[in-house]
Amino acid sequence: MLKNPQNKNNDIWMKAAVVGGLWASVEIIIGSFLHNTRIPFAGSILAISGTILLIGFYQIWPHRGMIIRAGLITALMKSVSPSALILGPMTGIFMEAALIELVIFLLGANLPSYLIAGIFSVSSALFHKIISLVIVYSFDLLRVYVNMINFALKQFRMAAADPMEIFTALLLVYVVMGSLAGWMGYLVGRKAKKMSAEKLDISIDAGIKNREFFPVNPEFRTSVWLLAVHIIAIPLGLFLLNYIGFYIGLSYVVIYSLFVGFRYRFAMRRLRKPVFWLQLVFILLLSTFFWNIGKQAFGPSLEGAGVGFEMMIRALFIILAFTSLSVELRNKHVRNFLFSVGMGQFYQALGLAFGALPIMISLLPGSKEIVKNPLKSLLKPIVMADQWLEIFSNKPIE
Repeated sequence: MLKNPQNKNNDIWMKAAVVGGLWASVEIIIGSFLHNTRIPFAGSILAISGTILLIGFYQIWPHRGMIIRAGLITALMKSVSPSALILGPMTGIFMEAALIELVIFLLGANLPSYLIAGIFSVSSALFHKIISLVIVYSFDLLRVYVNMINFALKQFRMAAADPMEIFTALLLVYVVMGSLAGWMGYLVGRKAKKMSAEKLDISIDAGIKNREFFPVNPEFRTSVWLLAVHIIAIPLGLFLLNYIGFYIGLSYVVIYSLFVGFRYRFAMRRLRKPVFWLQLVFILLLSTFFWNIGKQAFGPSLEGAGVGFEMMIRALFIILAFTSLSVELRNKHVRNFLFSVGMGQFYQALGLAFGALPIMISLLPGSKEIVKNPLKSLLKPIVMADQWLEIFSNKPIE
């Protein structure tokens, strides 16, 4: 159990639970704000805030292995997000933490190391976005984006740019933002360290209780066999769509979609939102008008419309498949496996973080306050770290 930890490993898991819970709380608050306001580059903004927090927390608790543990906890806490597709954000969160941990491990705990860690962490959001777009829509969407940018450059009488030039320009922006995030994380953490002796008024109305992660509808029975089916079905569907023939792939997608749509209908909330379908229609229109830019004058293209329709089908298949996979991952066999491979400490730390999450969210600044003064708002969870560690130590999981 995590009560009164007697060894360093327990202590790191306890602190990782605090960091992971507070990071998840900030992700939820900022994420909800970005979702409601439809601000572009939401993933990049979350990556910047996460980088500031992790480097800031490291100033308080400079323990090797804590950041990557916190990333694992936060990623799994993201699994209870109301979003239908959660594997993408989960992998993005864990990648940010892993990169920061790796850079600090290689270069040490110093300001240049934090700047480089910030660059890698924030830049990972760009690579993650590109990979996600390729998985969901294929490389065709990247061609559409390149054509759009070159069309805009042409209006300003500027030379067209090749894909590598566009990528390099974007990457440079992320490098600058990442170095700033690393520097701000260092400053916020140092300031929080000086304030950590001050007792904050933390009022906890309800005790921290153990909470199952990967929760599912109690009437819904998950299946390891179907988990395996989805793992196989995803690459098979992409292979059929990309290499065998569109109509064969389309038949496969229709049959698969009917099955998962019926079995996981409670999890398909995203498909009921008009915004989701508007996004797909927007992709179709972009492809129709920008697919052949450079080969013909600006205008609709039948070939572009066909490519756009294929991208829509592919996107629907990926979203349905990953939503189904996400549901099947939430079963008791995951928990049993973790305990069987000696990860009980991790599971208990995750339980503490889940139990504290509602209280953590209630004690943090709201989205409006975060927008008005982001650095001051990110300072508060770091200052609260020692207080939460004390609470966690006295609230073991039964």
